[in-house]
Formats: sequence, C-alpha cells, structure tokens
Amino acid sequence: MIKAGIVGATGYAGAELARLLTQHPQAELAAASSVSFTGKKLSDVYPAYRQLCDIVCTTQAEVVEKSDVVFAALPHGLSQELAADCFSKGKALIDLGADFRLKNEADYEKWYGGTFFYPELHKQAVYGLPELFREQIRGKKIVANPGCFTTAVPLALAPAVLNDLIEPAGIVADCKSGVTGAGRSLTQNTHFAELNEGFSAYKVANHRHNPEMEQTLRLLSGQNVTITFVPHLLPVSRGILATCYARLKSGVTPGQIRAAYEKQYAEEFFIRLLPQGKTADIKNVRLSNFCDISLHLDLHSSMLIAVSAIDNMGKGAAGQAVQNMNLLFGFDEKTGLTALPPAF
Repeated sequence: MIKAGIVGATGYAGAELARLLTQHPQAELAAASSVSFTGKKLSDVYPAYRQLCDIVCTTQAEVVEKSDVVFAALPHGLSQELAADCFSKGKALIDLGADFRLKNEADYEKWYGGTFFYPELHKQAVYGLPELFREQIRGKKIVANPGCFTTAVPLALAPAVLNDLIEPAGIVADCKSGVTGAGRSLTQNTHFAELNEGFSAYKVANHRHNPEMEQTLRLLSGQNVTITFVPHLLPVSRGILATCYARLKSGVTPGQIRAAYEKQYAEEFFIRLLPQGKTADIKNVRLSNFCDISLHLDLHSSMLIAVSAIDNMGKGAAGQAVQNMNLLFGFDEKTGLTALPPAF
C-alpha cells in the first residue's frame, strides 16, 4: 500500500480524488488539506462520504509529511512551491493545476501571468496524458495532469495528426463543459438561475487551454498545429463533449482514418472507439475514466469530424491523476478505475 495525500481536498477535483483513492486497492488516503475547512472532516463538507471517508482536513505540510504521492488540486500559481517541497523530500507530485503543463515560460507568462520559480523542476516535469506519453511518465516525480479540454481534444485528434491525415492549421475545437469545470467557488454565470435553461459560449478564442492543446499535438506531429477553440457551458454537472473539425489532406480515405484510430487505440483500455454510425455522448462516460470517440466524415467538404466525450472530473481530472499514480508506482494502469459508468 502506498500513502496518498490531497492538497485542496474540498474542491471538486480534490473531492473526486478522495472518492477514487478511498476505493483504490493499493493506495491509502493518508492525509488531506483544505484552507477553508481545516479541522473539519471531509464528510462534513461532502455528506455523501459519511462513514466512508471521514478523514479530517489538516495542513499542507502534514499532507507532504504523511504521503508517498501528493495530489495538488489547487488553482494555478500555487503548486510550484509545493512541488519543490515534495521533490526535496523524495515525494511524487501529481499536479492537477496548470503550473507545469506549458513547456515554454513565455507561454505561461502570457496565459497565466506567472513565471517559472524553479526552472529545473519544470525540466523534470512530464505531461501526464498516459495514452500519448506513457513511457515518459514512468519513473518521474512531477506529473502535470492535463485538464478536461486538454485531454478530450488531443485524444480526439492524435491519430489523425500522427498519421499526417489532416491539415495541421485551421483545426476547430467546439467544446461543451459541465459546470463543475468552473470549480466550487461561485461566479455569476454558475448561479442556478443564470445556468439553468441556458447554453452559452465563453472565453471565445481566448481560453488558457488553447496553447496547451496545440503544444500536445505539436509534440506528437512535429508540425505547427493551430486550433480555434470555443468552449461552451452546459447546464449539467459533469462532462466534456469535444467536437473537432479538421480538413482532410488530399486523397485521404475513410478507411485510412478508421484504420489509424483503430491501430492507435487498439490496446488502450480507457479509449473506446465507437462503431461507425454511433456518436459519443457524455452520459455514457459519467463517473468514469473512459474517453469515448466517434468518427464522422463530411466528404462533401473534405472534413474529419472527431467527437470525444469524457467526464471532466474523471478522465479530465481525478481519474487521470489516479491513472498517472498507477503508472508512477508500477501498478496496473486500470487499478481502482474500472467501475462501470452508470447506465442512466
């Protein structure tokens, strides 16, 4: 058994981590911290956890001390000092925030308004999208866990990009997110009265995840991938639906597209490539670590339309973080993550 700790345990991603780790057969939730609820049981904040996860929220320092692996479920800008502390003490850190996701410091300054406090730690960090960077993740001590859009979009497009089947410029990612993606702190557009019976785009062509998606696909292809990204807020709690449009290269056939995806994801347990004619739906991945992908071709306009669906708190956050933990510690990647999604 390894000992796991959560810093920021009372946010949505932190609470989902606690739910998953409590059920993990090879990990023990040893400590959890919360600035807002120090001294309170996690089950006092989330009553659904009563008698199942009654751990008392303590300090960040105690989490590091008691843990072999620390999950940082924090807003951007707060994980670098924690990473330095963990690294100096030989503890693994899996950061669910954005502090280690971007490789270029200038990009981090532009999109997050921060700097790299410890450049050497950023060189040590690896991007934790297992289906694309599995071998780089093994044996690392700092993992930058991707977020929801930055998981759904690259997984939808990676086989097409890797096999040079689509034009790298002019890709459109039209995405929809459940409201938990906005975090637990309330904002005007997440009030029930504002959100219910509404559907709107936000941060159009100005979202921080845009350069991260491009970075991932650029690393895979070696080409200058450009994406127009438009996120929308759904009046549901959980889920990401990414509808990605890309122009096919001349002469590419439907058979080539299908074959590339089948080959790329044939051994990936958490990627479910749907049969032709089916369409990915967030309902079918709810409360899971699965990513469903459906492929559609508009031959009239020579466009690939790849649709992916994930649970933004699962494969888009906590589930993927546990998958990364499994990789770091040599467990079967699926451990603790194989519960069936609810059917309704």
